[in-house]
Amino acid sequence: MADPSPPAYRAPGVVTRHVVNRLVVGLTRLGVSVWGSRVLETRGRTTGLVRRTPVNLLVVEGRSYLVSPRGEGQWVRNVRADGGRLVLLLGSHRRTYVARELSDDEKVPVLRAYLRRWRAETGVFFGGVGPGSTDAEIAAIAGRHPVFELSER
Repeated sequence: MADPSPPAYRAPGVVTRHVVNRLVVGLTRLGVSVWGSRVLETRGRTTGLVRRTPVNLLVVEGRSYLVSPRGEGQWVRNVRADGGRLVLLLGSHRRTYVARELSDDEKVPVLRAYLRRWRAETGVFFGGVGPGSTDAEIAAIAGRHPVFELSER
């Protein structure tokens, strides 16, 4: 059974926000992908201003996904509010997408693949669930981690 508690968000700390994220964004803007990193551009829900966030692009069986390991952060809310529209940047390459949010039932194989690839960096946000966990264990935490399938526009 899925976790009935409301989705949460674990904000990045000062070092992540001011050092790591800026470094990853800088490298990605130069065209250097750090383990699949991209710069996500979304339109702010209230200001309409462009917001940029480093994300990891996951490709599973030829399909592209964004996973929010920290939960329902600002970029997730912005994507939802803008009808799924977003842009991913790598160097000077811009790709425009429309994102479809996956249901909790659809997330299990995507979350497993995400954890297989980035568990060392983001595993702490998944409450001990890893790529070797059962489908039921992954399904139990799926509601806390928004997942979007991307289609190019």
